[in-house]
Amino acid sequence: MAFSQEEAKFYTVFDNHTVEDAFKIIEDIYDVRFSYNDAILADQTVTLHRAERTLSQVLTSVSVQTNLEFERISDRYIIVNTIDRTLDIQELNKIVLNSYLTKGISKQKDATYLIRPTNLGILPGLTEPDVLESIQLLPGVVSPNETASGFLVRGGKMDQNRLLWDGINMYHKGHLFGMISPFNPNATKSVTFVNKGSHPRYGERASSVIAMHTNTDVSDRLKLQLGLNGINVDAYAEVPLVANKLGVQASVRSSYTDIYQTYTFDQLADKVFESTKIRNGDNPNNDFNFLDFNVKLNYRPNQNNYIYGSLVSIDNALDYTVNNESANQNFNDRMSIKNSGYAIGWETRWSDKMKQNTNAYFSDYKLNYNFITSEAGAQTSDFEKRNVIFDSGLSTELIQEFNEKHSASLGYQYVLKDVGYAFLNTSDLQFVLDDDKTVVQAHNVFVNYDYANPKLFEVSVGVRASYYKELDAVRLEPRLLLHKKLFKNVSLQMSAEVKNQIISEIDETILSDLSLENRLWRLANGNEFPIINSKQVSAGFIYNNKGWTVDIDNYYKTLDGISALSLGFLNPSSSTFNIGEQRIYGIDMFLRKRFKGFNTWLSYTYNNSESKYQNLNNDAYFTSRSNVRHAFSAALSYKVSNFQMALGWRWQTGKPYTVSSMGNEGFEFNDGINTERLPNYHRLDFSSTYKFRFSSEGKLSAKIGLSIRNVYDKFNLISTEYRGNNDFNSEIERIDRYAIGFTPNLMFRVYW
Repeated sequence: MAFSQEEAKFYTVFDNHTVEDAFKIIEDIYDVRFSYNDAILADQTVTLHRAERTLSQVLTSVSVQTNLEFERISDRYIIVNTIDRTLDIQELNKIVLNSYLTKGISKQKDATYLIRPTNLGILPGLTEPDVLESIQLLPGVVSPNETASGFLVRGGKMDQNRLLWDGINMYHKGHLFGMISPFNPNATKSVTFVNKGSHPRYGERASSVIAMHTNTDVSDRLKLQLGLNGINVDAYAEVPLVANKLGVQASVRSSYTDIYQTYTFDQLADKVFESTKIRNGDNPNNDFNFLDFNVKLNYRPNQNNYIYGSLVSIDNALDYTVNNESANQNFNDRMSIKNSGYAIGWETRWSDKMKQNTNAYFSDYKLNYNFITSEAGAQTSDFEKRNVIFDSGLSTELIQEFNEKHSASLGYQYVLKDVGYAFLNTSDLQFVLDDDKTVVQAHNVFVNYDYANPKLFEVSVGVRASYYKELDAVRLEPRLLLHKKLFKNVSLQMSAEVKNQIISEIDETILSDLSLENRLWRLANGNEFPIINSKQVSAGFIYNNKGWTVDIDNYYKTLDGISALSLGFLNPSSSTFNIGEQRIYGIDMFLRKRFKGFNTWLSYTYNNSESKYQNLNNDAYFTSRSNVRHAFSAALSYKVSNFQMALGWRWQTGKPYTVSSMGNEGFEFNDGINTERLPNYHRLDFSSTYKFRFSSEGKLSAKIGLSIRNVYDKFNLISTEYRGNNDFNSEIERIDRYAIGFTPNLMFRVYW
């Protein structure tokens, strides 16, 4: 080790601490950051008597008691290795902020957030590292409907977030109508979240990218996990087939609500079906279940090549029947959603400075939804939605590193999307209220150049060119990202980008937010469904020193080509699509301090989002209905040995809504769109976990956890919505929705 001989001395003491806990203490005392693979720290402890030591002396003592060695690559960053294992220094050197919210979340120099679920520290309200729920705690991300999947990034809509699983486009949003993430966190090795300045390899969405990756390593031993919580059971396994060359990993997760319904499930179901016919009926007969699984084959024939095959499947089924005995009516909701995907990939290194990544994927999404009304045992109406998506693609990318300062990438992507949907309503006769089937092929070429000179600045500039064959349209998407160190602990971050989106969800009415997470996807056709265009610029500062972290970012974003159906959704006499635009200005602020086992952070987001549609509101801008003007969150977590706990509080302004009044023919809207706001929202969440071993020498270990959402059971009104008329005889209904109540959840997990 080549540390300075004039380092300051501080008192240090470890009493059989795990190496992981010792590293956190060292980071706080000496203002350094460690980069390592958690696997190399397993089962290692360290003991030091109280004494004044330099950083070099502490690390030497740790090295003597373990099989670890240390390499310092900058003033603050230290790579931890074992003698027989070397990590990728180039990748580690890209970290700007480590442990952003908690351990396992870091912010990179390319402005992306890297989340490692298996390494994730505790977060308020979560006992398990839910991928989508974790993202919602980051600045600029809000979930006004309080669902895992229905989150908005910097004022964009839910369908403007692209979800990727091992390179496969995923369209299913979440189990139990979005309340539970459909992606098993125990099978997810890393997640890249991009909300600005994205690499041109990422297209197709106007707002953000969530790229999830499973394990790429070939395990040298059998690994098993079994888990149980208040909603589902799951299992995960890694099985080596050929030592260091071929291995398979698999996970499966299933609900057990068809066997037993816990209090946790009842609370989630109450929130989902609050104020609907299902919730208001007598003694609902519930048949709800979900299943998801994934399998991946990893093959490493040599150190320069890696080949994989990945399969993922997500399946939901719902059959709810409500009996209204006083009116002799039955209401039946039936829904089936399935999203399966397949991918194969090949990563090869042609030389020390050139590598290539190639993959192909196919995604199959099907949704069928029926709302059936019966009277006196005879069916009176059947409102139906159907949606089918076939999405396939092939891509390859060459990455060339010229030297330490210059690198570039060049890639091509071919994508074919085949999307069909239908809205049907049957009373005496069947009405085809709206349907469409569209195919679009896209050829995409992208190039990106990176220049990294820490003494001057670091810049990434690129462009993506797309040709949409059936639309005969060409779109260019330039991207720019700049990072410059202004002072010792202060950095400037700037970005600018243009994005386009050809697939989106039908916004069923300007006024409605209902639909229970079953909106339909459709493709742009150049007419009533134009290509959505997004432009965004941002600038801010990062300060990081002695356990303090401050991250401030300002942004301005515009969206053109968004569309929505007019008020009175699916009125047979008028089902007009309105083309519109949106403008958004916001500020994201994040403050964090870590000290003596405690971790605390504050997050604040300001967002002003306005929309304008042709032939609505006199062609004037109005507040976007999903706009949350102010959002604030605070959290405090504590970890000692194998026990950790977290407490978090969220507060945000209510969503805007459109005021209605009762007229002679039902509800009337005379005061403009989204002119009032719901009451402010707030809730307190708690979580705690404890890890333990069944024996000091055995491989079997376990973790138990408790989480509580909405500790003080705050009664939050989160939306006032209007369900449009589906035929000539039905009327517009007003529906008030409320947030989740006091909801505990228990978790138990076994590792081997």
